[in-house]
Amino acid sequence: MSGWMVVAIVAIVMSALVKIVSIRRDERHGVVRDEDDNPVRLPRDDPAARREIEELRERIKVLERIATDGNTPSANETRRISQEIEALRDRQDG
Repeated sequence: MSGWMVVAIVAIVMSALVKIVSIRRDERHGVVRDEDDNPVRLPRDDPAARREIEELRERIKVLERIATDGNTPSANETRRISQEIEALRDRQDG
């Protein structure tokens, strides 16, 4: 590996680490980023903001459950059986 490649890889890794540390620091201090990646400080004692954050967390949990439950063996088996039933219905109608 040439020296320039090593320097490039180190630079990429270091920039990623700096970004990760920055994000972690922002999270600890109650700062979030807007659409343009500008820091926005949320008031810690705002009940409406806290309620909205909790609602968003619940929505994320539901979406994660939907995404993962659809790929379980039992969900795949249910899907397979449903397809077989539909195929039998189509054959019976035809």
